[in-house]
Amino acid sequence: MFSTSAGEIWVSVRGKDTNIGTKSSPLATVQMALRKAREMRRLNDPLIKGGIHIIVMNGSYYLEEPLFVRPEDSGTAESPTTIEADLNAKPILSGGLEIKNWKKAAGVNGLKKGIVWVADAPEKAGEIINYRQLWVNGKKAVRAKSTAGTQMDRILSWDAASQTCWIPYKDKSVTFEPGMEMFIIQWWAIANLRIKNIEVKQDSARVSFEQPESRIQSEHPWPAPWISKNNGNSAFYLNNGISMLNEPGEWFLDRKNAKIYYYPKEEEDINSVKVTAPVLENLVEVKGTVDSPVHHFNFKGISFQYSNWLRPSQQGHVPLQSGMYLLDAYKLKIPGTPNQANLENQAWVGRPRAAVEVNYANNTQFEACSFEHLASTGLDLHKGTNHNTVKGNLFKDIGGSGINLGVFSEESFEAHLPYNVKDDRVVCSDELIADNLITNVTNEDWGTLGISAGFVKNCTIEHNEISDVSYSGMAIGWGWTHSANVMKNNKILANKIHHYAKHLHDVAGIYTLSAQPDSRIEENYIDKVYFSPYAHDPFLWLYLYTDEGSSYFTIKNNWIPTEKILKNNNGPAGNIWQDNNSYVSNTIKQNAGIRAPYKNLTQEVVVDEAWGLQELPESVAIELIGSDFDMEKINSTLKGFRIVGQELYQWESHLVVYGKMNQPERVKRKLALAFPSAQIKIYEKPVYDFRNFERCKDSKPASEWENIVLTANLVDDPKLQQEYLDYHTTQFEKWPEIAKGFCNADFQQLQVFKNGRQLMLVISIPKGKSLDALNPKTTENNPRVNDWNALMKKYQTGIEGTKPGETWMFLKKIN
Repeated sequence: MFSTSAGEIWVSVRGKDTNIGTKSSPLATVQMALRKAREMRRLNDPLIKGGIHIIVMNGSYYLEEPLFVRPEDSGTAESPTTIEADLNAKPILSGGLEIKNWKKAAGVNGLKKGIVWVADAPEKAGEIINYRQLWVNGKKAVRAKSTAGTQMDRILSWDAASQTCWIPYKDKSVTFEPGMEMFIIQWWAIANLRIKNIEVKQDSARVSFEQPESRIQSEHPWPAPWISKNNGNSAFYLNNGISMLNEPGEWFLDRKNAKIYYYPKEEEDINSVKVTAPVLENLVEVKGTVDSPVHHFNFKGISFQYSNWLRPSQQGHVPLQSGMYLLDAYKLKIPGTPNQANLENQAWVGRPRAAVEVNYANNTQFEACSFEHLASTGLDLHKGTNHNTVKGNLFKDIGGSGINLGVFSEESFEAHLPYNVKDDRVVCSDELIADNLITNVTNEDWGTLGISAGFVKNCTIEHNEISDVSYSGMAIGWGWTHSANVMKNNKILANKIHHYAKHLHDVAGIYTLSAQPDSRIEENYIDKVYFSPYAHDPFLWLYLYTDEGSSYFTIKNNWIPTEKILKNNNGPAGNIWQDNNSYVSNTIKQNAGIRAPYKNLTQEVVVDEAWGLQELPESVAIELIGSDFDMEKINSTLKGFRIVGQELYQWESHLVVYGKMNQPERVKRKLALAFPSAQIKIYEKPVYDFRNFERCKDSKPASEWENIVLTANLVDDPKLQQEYLDYHTTQFEKWPEIAKGFCNADFQQLQVFKNGRQLMLVISIPKGKSLDALNPKTTENNPRVNDWNALMKKYQTGIEGTKPGETWMFLKKIN
């Protein structure tokens, strides 16, 4: 029946589906090739012994329907079926269509004729095709919106009772049109809300929304719009209205009049531009059943491009987290559920579509493929998947998560319940996600991730690189529960994660939820966090974040610039934390990320160089001088600043807060409001900073440190004060014996801060060691240290309240 050779079936954009499928007589579609492969297996064609290779030649293959891989398409370990690219080819399975015949439009929004282009909107079966994205020469255009560039406005208020929002409305050129939407940031997520009406009242307006999202948006407690005098209210913009089409790179689909408009950028030519709109929401569906899964089916070198996602246009989009949208949600009047006594947040979630969806499949493989220009998730290994491999792929320019793994609560299953099943085969397990580049994803739904795993077990996520994401790099776990569930033995190893948190906070390079016995997070390299201009909490960005219920994890040897981590309401079993800092072996940085033979993927890494980065928190001491400090009030005042390694020390009326922090002036202002009678001083930018790992040969800093804090004054003589500073500025060059003494004593760090005449000295030593035992080692066979100490005495004196002859006063650590 077939004239193929060695189990090969060839596909070409110049082929015909009536051809026989050889290289010289190729088919036109992958669908027909798959059908032929299915028949070869049904008839036990002897050519399938070594496997079936569906070889796709170069070009774009525009899909009329998703490619459906079913159980009958399965291969075997000895004879897999592989859809693969021809040598040096990049075949594209596209769910888009090109929009052609652009013309210069008559004046739009007062713009001169010819500024905006217009084309007939494509239709199918008598209806205009709808879409939420448009790509021009492979770059995503901007749906016409109310603010310029990356700017956003801030809401004035939100009235949950009437389900309405007040917004500033000074630009009267923006007029209400059916189909308009509000895009709003709410904590760790966004929402797309279809606007029902806009009532303008002078320079503000009240916005109402369509159902069902109107009720869900106003009833659900988390995450919700916020009102904040400190950080600003929730940021938003309006979009999808022709009155907002006023900036190069913007577009608008006028479905009522069957026209599409585009305002070109300066370098774009109407005669050569390629404009692509997505049509299909799903390009490939691999779908078996629990008893008849798809297996031994591979994709290699295939590019999946241009997918659509229309649910936000049809029902709105209000996510709970990780892009999982709320089907229903509300706050319990009387808190408490059988699983969690204090739980008040009830939520049921749905799952966004993916370009490639895999259910009930095992031993499949995606290798060296690319997932690009996609509206929602790239690849989704959802339910009943196990022993699949995703390696060496590119995920780029994706609206949602690059990769989703596992169930994130069934639609009928409340999202805070532990997931346990009678049939273990439905659980996503034993997956390998390795050596993939995931970059410029989450660019539509900012609350999605590079890699997002729900209820999964025995999964390994290793040596991937993730960059340019709006929220967290990757998350593993779901349920916010301490209870036992299907999750266990998950491994996140040697990934490289950088340039994340572009738009949202409550964020981390790696984030976890719920109990996951025998799970490991090790030897990852996490660095460079974007500055988020509209984040609800400017300090809530982290490198590692074990959130509610997280327990039984081992988290060690991860390279992070500073110990900016959060352990929030972790499970009673706790987690093992060890050596997560910038002092771990440099080989961890070097080995993390993509390995050979896929290293060439790194040429595709996206980093937005124009976007700012968070400044690393620096060591700071803040001193309060007063009386009767309420420690509970001190801690609650400091809590929101996420001070790294925060510790409190006291001597009589002097209370010192020490740790690494951003914006210490802001911390000082907050303390001043809480303690108006206290004198408050900041000690930052140390005048002397000894660091063991910089100054001591073959140094390996201790895993944990203890700090000793002392204070003294400089003598009241400006000339002598300057001499003191000069000595410390040149000490490493002119008095190297001092640093050698500190190395001998195993001091981890020694910092001297100055404010006016007063000095604050912080000596860091290995945890469990004693300063009294270590300090004599500074002078062993090192007499010049004694000379230094004697010299320094003439510059130092005690602070007010010390006794005659007392100089350095030890502050007592407050637990």
